[in-house]
Amino acid sequence: MLDVDLARLYGVTVGRLNEAVKRNIERFPSDFMFQLTFQEVRGLRSQFAISKKGRGGRRYAPYAFTEHGAIMADNVLNSRRAVQMSVYVVRAFVKLRTILGTHKELDKKLAELERRVKSHDEHIQSLFEAIRRLMAPDPPKPRRIGFRASLRTVRASLSVILSEAKNLAGPE
Repeated sequence: MLDVDLARLYGVTVGRLNEAVKRNIERFPSDFMFQLTFQEVRGLRSQFAISKKGRGGRRYAPYAFTEHGAIMADNVLNSRRAVQMSVYVVRAFVKLRTILGTHKELDKKLAELERRVKSHDEHIQSLFEAIRRLMAPDPPKPRRIGFRASLRTVRASLSVILSEAKNLAGPE
């Protein structure tokens, strides 16, 4: 949860929240609160209206609070509204954890379904390929070039040619 959201929830300004956190920094280890990187802030700029330097708005990267950090912020703010809202914060994080657990199950089921469909797709694809091979006409056999005759035809033709040649040559 970003500092701006937490401040709005607790009914204080972002500056007041961050001031209280900085005065009690020992209560906020890195697993309770951390400051966003410049890349993460750039990602937020496309989602939120964060002004450029010199034009008003934030001059530093926002802080992000975990569930424990949000509860600790309630303790350092010590306002009536902060105490009331801390119960809602705890409930919100519990619900978020439940939703994430459900999403993990759903993600697992989707991955299993995707794996099954992928194997079915591969089987269906191989069936289509087999059907296409069966439907395709046999490739034509290459024709041999040249004269083709049986041995009997060749012998008969040769004997005719030899007898005619003898006749043309005359008596011996």
